[in-house]
Amino acid sequence: MQFPKATVILVSAALIFVAWEHFRDRPDSPDSARFTNLASNPAERSEVVDWVVTQIPELCQEASDGEQGSDAYSECVKRGESRTSACRRQIYDAFPAIIASDRIFRDVSITMMNCLVPQSGLINPQQ
Repeated sequence: MQFPKATVILVSAALIFVAWEHFRDRPDSPDSARFTNLASNPAERSEVVDWVVTQIPELCQEASDGEQGSDAYSECVKRGESRTSACRRQIYDAFPAIIASDRIFRDVSITMMNCLVPQSGLINPQQ
């Protein structure tokens, strides 16, 4: 039986990539001031989505009536973080890659927020 060189190489490369992804520096997420003048300084859809994902704790605090240490808050954050991939796919399928207007920014952010932390009474721009 031969030694599986190709398998060892592929598995080693995958492990190196995973370690690199884990330890590389992540760019800071933009603050909301970044999105104030989208007409002259458009944002990429991924920037907007990344910013909304960083807002999960605040959204969950609103959803759980300001009780940050409660079980409802913790469960909300956990559910919101687990929905991130599905919500990203939904946004990437429905919106343009470049966000150059306040209207589209509002629609992307509200749709993403409503996907991550569904709340009754939120405006749904897709209707």
